[in-house]
Parts: sequence; C-alpha cells; structure tokens
Amino acid sequence: MGLGSTINIALALILAFAMQTVVMAQVATVPLTATDLNRSAPQRQWDFFISHASEDKDAVARGLAEALRDKGYKVWYDEYELKCGDNIRKRIDEGVANTKYFIVVVSPSFIAKRWTIYEFNGIVTRELYGKCTIIPVWHNVTFDTVMDFSPSLADKLALLTDGQTVDKLVESILLRVERDRQ
Repeated sequence: MGLGSTINIALALILAFAMQTVVMAQVATVPLTATDLNRSAPQRQWDFFISHASEDKDAVARGLAEALRDKGYKVWYDEYELKCGDNIRKRIDEGVANTKYFIVVVSPSFIAKRWTIYEFNGIVTRELYGKCTIIPVWHNVTFDTVMDFSPSLADKLALLTDGQTVDKLVESILLRVERDRQ
C-alpha cells in the first residue's frame, strides 16, 4: 500500500470519527420525553383504586377490594399492587393515572395522613379534568368533619359504612358504574 492510500484511509477515518461525533452531539441535544421513557412499558389500567388509611383496611378497604375483585374488576389496592422494593410514590401515581373510579374511604385516619392526602390531591386533579369519578365512602366521620377537610368532597353523595355490609356498599358502587355506562 502506497503513501497516498495510507493518507486516504487516515483521512477517511478522521472524517468518519468527526461525523460520528457530530451525530452523537446532535442526539445528545434531543430532549427525551416521558413518552419516550415509557414507550416500552405498556400502561396497566384499573377499574377501581381504593384510597384509604391503613387503619381502615380491616374494617372497610380490604373487603371492598376483595368483593370487587371477586366480581372480575381490576382493583388497585396496595396489598395487591405494592411489592417489596417498589417506589411507593411512583406506583401510587401509576394507579392514580390509570384508574377510572376512585373509592375514597374517608375516615379520621385518612384525613390525618400525608400519604392519603397525596393520593387524594392527585385524584381530585384528575377529576377536575373529567378523567375519573370519585366515590366517597365515609367511615366514622361526620359531615362537618368532611366539610372541614374538603368542602368539594362533602358536596358529593357518599356511601356510609355505618350499618352497611360490604356487599351493600359494592352494590351501590356498581350501580354508579352501570349508570355511567348507559
């Protein structure tokens, strides 16, 4: 191989390296969007999200989740969806972003906790944009308590746990869903 061929190969390599550097710099300046980052992971969808305080699991939340699941509905309920090592905030946000009906178990414990308030704020935001429906379930609270917590929530017709079985609560919830389908 002559000197001219060696120079041509060297120039071709330098040019190829320079072009690769330019292309890499252009790619680095293209901003990634949330859509790009989530493109490979299909979003799950849930029919119901049960927002509750952990103190209300045994009395209300677990029974609602089980009854709805037994009827074939997809339910976002922490005991079903959260696994060890999960980013709790991210998993809650995923559930809030991809659910149609929110069963909000309003209780003194619910009103007092940061996590439930975080969930509730996201749910209300989605409802404001017409993306979901909130179904309030009042557990050991009065109208005045709910009014102090959230006047807009107090304005919604709520289900009361006092004297109601889980089956009766679920029946009322499903009547709401059926009405929306008509």
